[in-house]
Amino acid sequence: MKRHLRIAFTVLSMLLVMLLSAAITLRIALHGHEVTIPDFAGMSVNEASSAALKTGVDLQIENRFYSTTVPAGRILSQAPAAGSTVRHGWQVRVTESLGPQQVTIPDVVAQPVREASINLRRMSLDLGTLAHIDAPGDPDIVLAQTPPPNAGVDQPRVNLLLSSSAGTAASAFVLPSFVGMSYSAANRLAITLGLRVALIGDVPQPSPPSPVGVPPDAAPLVTPAPPPVPSGTVTAQTPESGFRASPGDTVKLTLGRPASVAAAPPTSVIVPVAAH
Repeated sequence: MKRHLRIAFTVLSMLLVMLLSAAITLRIALHGHEVTIPDFAGMSVNEASSAALKTGVDLQIENRFYSTTVPAGRILSQAPAAGSTVRHGWQVRVTESLGPQQVTIPDVVAQPVREASINLRRMSLDLGTLAHIDAPGDPDIVLAQTPPPNAGVDQPRVNLLLSSSAGTAASAFVLPSFVGMSYSAANRLAITLGLRVALIGDVPQPSPPSPVGVPPDAAPLVTPAPPPVPSGTVTAQTPESGFRASPGDTVKLTLGRPASVAAAPPTSVIVPVAAH
């Protein structure tokens, strides 16, 4: 009986040793090839590639953006972050700086898409997202662009909203930029796109003049007055230009108030879309 117990104990000990060895081997296999990602920020692309090769990670340039602080050809950002522990051969995505913006965004509105794309590439810009919307006239004519002409940009890409024959356009489109437009121009463009407009800011609400011969403190005549027409220039919008939008969505516009208008509490007005 003791002999059988001794044999069983020996077999059990061997099994425990084998399991412990397997666990140690598995841990070495999983963690033995882990590396720490270096800080690529500020390196040139060649320097970053060499550092990635020495470390054992795969470097991929995912984006290129303009920057006023990082010279062209150097790494602007990275993911995963520096100091992260990853497996050997892990892919690190980096963004390369294009340096300060050296080009001016051209105005390609009302141009055919082919001509617009040629003009953009001539300025070293990329053709971004193309969206269509039903509009009268010839198809594939640029109705709006993002960023707008002469705007500062953070990446060399211009999105275009194009006209399309009735019934052939997709319902979704790229939201254009309303910033810099007057209220009337922004509202017309929003109606064309089938959007609702919410005005946010100090919209002037002028009081109607008192009737001639009626003292100011007298009871006012009950006369329906037409709503005041908002004035000012669009200084901001939500969602921002470049986002996906669909007919019926609401875009919030902030109007810059004329200096001559007295201070008034902020208002928010929903402007219904006119029927097409």
